[in-house]
Amino acid sequence: MEFFRIHRTIPFMRNALVLNIISLLTFVAAVFFIVTRGFHLSIEFTGGTVMEVNYAQTAQLDQVRGAVSKLGYTDFQVQNFGTSRDVMIRLPLAEGQTSATQSETVMASLKAADDSVQLRRVEFVGPQVGQELLHNGMMALLVVVIGIMAYLGIRFEWKFAVAGVIANLHDVVIILGFFAFFQWEFSLAVLAGVLAVLGYSVNESVVIMDRIRENFRKYRKASVHEVIDSAITQTISRTIITHGSTQMMVLAMLFFGGPTLHYFALALTIGIWFGIYSSVFVAAALAMWMGVKREDLVKPVKKDEDGVEAA
Repeated sequence: MEFFRIHRTIPFMRNALVLNIISLLTFVAAVFFIVTRGFHLSIEFTGGTVMEVNYAQTAQLDQVRGAVSKLGYTDFQVQNFGTSRDVMIRLPLAEGQTSATQSETVMASLKAADDSVQLRRVEFVGPQVGQELLHNGMMALLVVVIGIMAYLGIRFEWKFAVAGVIANLHDVVIILGFFAFFQWEFSLAVLAGVLAVLGYSVNESVVIMDRIRENFRKYRKASVHEVIDSAITQTISRTIITHGSTQMMVLAMLFFGGPTLHYFALALTIGIWFGIYSSVFVAAALAMWMGVKREDLVKPVKKDEDGVEAA
């Protein structure tokens, strides 16, 4: 499906070197901020107090957040679970306070706003659980990267596999760099968003690679950069439709999804835009510089003894 067709090939690879230098500098800056500033980990990773409360009527989450924030908490989570009357509150570790003390203080503040609230459960989540979640998340990221490289290597060619994985890791590191620089809260939802970006970004790379392979068959006398330019140009309409519709959905979560989905949607937004950039200017350019050629993607035509091409 195409909303429009560009009849003149856009020379994307003409500026590939400059754009990749900018990309490299951005990547290095992201790594620098990750190493020097680290992440503002949520209580899912650092540990804290988990409270489950129940209201007689539908819980007003904004009211609950306001009551908790009045106590001086800035890094906490409030969300529904099960029903609209059940609320889960996650509080960070507080020096000199136990989980019981925290829960009593919070319940007093909640009852001042709505006397119908009842405490159902209080639990302390230790940092050891958080370390296990972080380790499992990193292992999931590693498995996804290995799977992507294997898939691209089997479907296309090792040069495209290496270029695609580098481009996808480029997206992931830059997302993490944003979270490290601005000290946005890094939670399990954000980690899920990063993994989603990996799959989303590789899809765009696969579309462009597939079109490059088709154009190698179609334009036998064209140079490598001309084939890549034509492939990217031909997929622009599809890119705009796909990423535009996805971005509209993500923006809806960003602006209307509340605090629970805010950073998840933010990670997806950064990933979508850098995913387009990396698929066009990083993956394709790296494959070109690694020497991808027609023979790598198109099997040579066999000829019989008389020199006639076999079907």
